[in-house]
Amino acid sequence: MNTLASSASAVLLVGHPNVGKSVLFHRLTGAYVNVSNYPGTTVEVTRASARFDPGTTLLDTPGVLALPSRSDDERATMRALLKEDTRALLQVGDAKNLRRTLTLSALLAELGVPMVLALNMHDEAAARGVTVDIPALAEELGVPVLATVATGGEGIGALIGEIASARRPQALLRYDAEIETAIGQVGQYIETHAAHPHLAARGLAILYLGGDPEVENWLRETTGEQYPPLEALRQSASQPAEGDLPTLLSRERTQAADTLAASVIQRAPKSSPLLSQRIGQYVVHPVWGIPILLGVLFAVYQFVGVFGASVLVGLMEKDLFEGILNPLFSEAVHAAVNLPWLAELLVGQYGLWTMGMTYALALILPIVTTFFFAFGVLEDSGYLPRLTVIANRLFAMIGLNGRAVLPMVLGLGCVTMATLTTRILHSRRERLITIFLLALAIPCSAQLGVVLGMLGGVSFAAVLIWAVAMVGILLLAGFLAAKLIPGRRIPLVTELPPMRLPIFANVLKKTGGRLKWYLIEVIPLFLLGTLIMFALDKSGALPAIIEAGEPLVSGWLGLPKEASAAFVMGFLRRDFGATGLFAMAHGLTPIQAVVGMITITLFIPCFASLMMMVKEQGSRVALGMVAVIVPFAFFIGGLFNWILRALWV
Repeated sequence: MNTLASSASAVLLVGHPNVGKSVLFHRLTGAYVNVSNYPGTTVEVTRASARFDPGTTLLDTPGVLALPSRSDDERATMRALLKEDTRALLQVGDAKNLRRTLTLSALLAELGVPMVLALNMHDEAAARGVTVDIPALAEELGVPVLATVATGGEGIGALIGEIASARRPQALLRYDAEIETAIGQVGQYIETHAAHPHLAARGLAILYLGGDPEVENWLRETTGEQYPPLEALRQSASQPAEGDLPTLLSRERTQAADTLAASVIQRAPKSSPLLSQRIGQYVVHPVWGIPILLGVLFAVYQFVGVFGASVLVGLMEKDLFEGILNPLFSEAVHAAVNLPWLAELLVGQYGLWTMGMTYALALILPIVTTFFFAFGVLEDSGYLPRLTVIANRLFAMIGLNGRAVLPMVLGLGCVTMATLTTRILHSRRERLITIFLLALAIPCSAQLGVVLGMLGGVSFAAVLIWAVAMVGILLLAGFLAAKLIPGRRIPLVTELPPMRLPIFANVLKKTGGRLKWYLIEVIPLFLLGTLIMFALDKSGALPAIIEAGEPLVSGWLGLPKEASAAFVMGFLRRDFGATGLFAMAHGLTPIQAVVGMITITLFIPCFASLMMMVKEQGSRVALGMVAVIVPFAFFIGGLFNWILRALWV
């Protein structure tokens, strides 16, 4: 066995989604990368220096369902394998599903890169009566194999020691004579005309014959004018094969993985399912899943909408800011500042402190803190990926599968980043529909917190009306988009992690990381928005805008004319506009509160989201979406105004 050369520099973490790669990456580097218990979190390659060796770079690649690559996340991983200066591979596998792990190991072994296998979630496998003969597996693979529990830090020290001893794995399989001949011919051509500095020509040949687009592109670029003979070899190899060649290659790897897994696994006598397994079955049950979902939503409403928006906001806004900080700050400003306009800029109606900082810290911060915490609990428990199963039937109505619920759930954290994660979807049609629905009907965390806070102060019925409206509009808009955009729906294929009690440290880390993002990104925008409102007010433009919008805002929506200012603020950030309505809550009727929040939720996406839409779909498509969304938001808002006025008792 050849040990790795010390001159190379990068260790790539590779594995299936939801096997703990990001947690392990954090353990090995100290860098935090959105540690989440659902597939599709890691979309981009994340890079950081190793704690154990500052000269070693670790890359956390996107989770792959299989190789050759098909989806954008798999293609990103394949690009990393092709283009990085790779010192070794650290495959992170699921100890509970060894067969699936070894299917990927069989392909990685063909690439000939020094490797270590970390069988993660070893504790959960043991709890299910699954025992893996680690020494026997290491001998069969020819590489170090370790049992780890990344969330608890178990096995990390031993893993660090073995990374330096990574070895080139033994091949797990041989194909039939005809396929081996094709692999040999293609491999020899690659070795002669496009030798890779780290990846074995045999492995590249297998990926090329299997139809990997990234390998094909790399070979086109590398061989240049000598590429056509390589393509001819692939064509001739595909013709005589009994069946589809990529399928035959994949089937051989699966059979080899099955055989090896069966030889090293011992299972305890079958016993009753663990409590976590039974809970996991109930939450996706056709009958019990919906009541459980409603119960979860009600608990989130109580925690965010009642405790966060009523109790904590009351303490922050009334007791701390209005009772103590604002009077003290206003007194200090008026005593120290001789220019009236500057004093008004700081502590006036549209003051940087009295509006900008008070909105950001007293109104929004308590709400988003409770929401981030609740979201982190659901995330870490394993409940969120089960939404893909629950949502699959509903999403079939809009031409999508349940996998699209993942960007939408991420959109509840940040629509901008959720737009980026639509890359995990398998077709441009799916991505286009999902981005449109994100921009239209999915509120970001800050806006959702404000909505729950404001409507929670009205009644649970108000929250329910808003929620039903958003779901109904989501389905209606998606149904129409699916009819208008050509293409077909791709069936759902996903993996469900085990249910577990959330790890408090993980939840706190995620909450803290998101709050840091909030404070760094949102507070400057709130101050900028306040400055713009002050300038519009002083120039006379704001009163003119309010006056011009009165027929639409007051007549059609039934809101006070001052609500026009909230929609101006909403152009900068959705949550800023929602906060403008929240600040008017004491002067709004229940109907006005519901109509205002429905309209502001559907209103134009924030500037950052719009820029991400342009990046992902182009300016023409993004601006076309905005041209549809803005009038649609006001149309639906007015419709609800008249319906609720007719029905509300």
